Amino acid sequence: MTALTKTDFHFPGQQSVYHGKVRDVYHLGDHLVMVATDRISAFDVVLPEGIPFKGQMLNQIAAKFLDATTDICPNWKLATPDPMVTVGIMCEGFPIEMIVRGYLCGSAWRAYKSGVREICGVKLPDGMRENEEFPTPIITPTTKAEIGEHDADISKEEILAQGLATPEEYALLEQYTLALFERGTKMAAERGLILVDTKYEFGKHNGTIYLMDEIHTPDSSRYFYAEGYAERFAAGNPQKQLSKEFVREWLMANGFQGKAGQEVPEMTPTIVQGISERYIELYEHITGETFNREANADLHARIEQNVLNYLKQ
Repeated sequence: MTALTKTDFHFPGQQSVYHGKVRDVYHLGDHLVMVATDRISAFDVVLPEGIPFKGQMLNQIAAKFLDATTDICPNWKLATPDPMVTVGIMCEGFPIEMIVRGYLCGSAWRAYKSGVREICGVKLPDGMRENEEFPTPIITPTTKAEIGEHDADISKEEILAQGLATPEEYALLEQYTLALFERGTKMAAERGLILVDTKYEFGKHNGTIYLMDEIHTPDSSRYFYAEGYAERFAAGNPQKQLSKEFVREWLMANGFQGKAGQEVPEMTPTIVQGISERYIELYEHITGETFNREANADLHARIEQNVLNYLKQ
C-alpha cells in the first residue's frame, strides 16, 4: 500500500499553496484545489507516517455529505476530479471552527470530569455522565490553529468582541451549524449510527457565507453505534465508536498527548495497516458503500493528471 504525504503541484494559474495538517490547498484565482493527503494528525500534531487510502476516504465522505446538504446552505464544492481532490470556490474563511456537540464526551468530558461546568460560555449542569446526551445540542467554537499550535476554546461573546464575525454573521453560522448537525444526525440514524459531535468551517465569497472543508467525516466527527448505546450507557461501559478517537487512545496508551517533550510512539507497518483498515471500516459504515481499494503506484501523478484534465474543460 502507498500513502501520499507530500504534494508539490504547479497547476496553471496557481497563485499560492497552503500545506495544512492533512490537506494541501492550491489557490487558482477564485478557485481552490484541495488535496486530501494521507497525513494524519492527533492532538494538533501531524504524525510521522501516512495512512494509505485515508485521504480518498475522507474526500469521498465529505463530497457525499456536501452534496446532501446543499438545501441547507451553499457550500464551496464544485467538483471532485480525483478521489483525493475537491475543487471549490475560494472563500475568506472565518478564523473559527463551529464545533457542535450532542453528547458529553471526548475533550468536553475530560474537562467536565475535572470540575469544569462552562465550556465556551455554555453552562453545563451538574450530575452528567460520560456519553450522556445533552437536552439540545450545544455549540462550543474554537479558534483555528496554525501547524504546531493548538486550537483554543472561544465563546460567542469573545468571537463578537474580537470582530471575528459580526452578530448577523454569527447568527447565520449558528443556524447553519445546528441545521447541518440535525441533517447529519438523521443520515447517521439511517446507518444505525449516532452523530455525537462534529465541526464545521465557514467562509465568505462575494458577501455570501459558504460551508467549507470536509463535513461529517471520522476526522471531523465522532459517531457511536446506535445499537446497544442505551445499555452501555446504563451500565457505565464505553460506547462503541466510529471516529478517529481510536488513534488518540493508542497514542495516549503509549504516553503521547501532544505535550512538550513527548515523542510520538513508533508507527510500525502493522500499526499503519491497522489504522488504514479501521478507516475503511468507518467509510463503509458511514456511507453504506463498499470502499474501492484500488491502489495506484504514483498517486501524485494520477492526481496531477486528473486535475489538469478538469482545468482544461
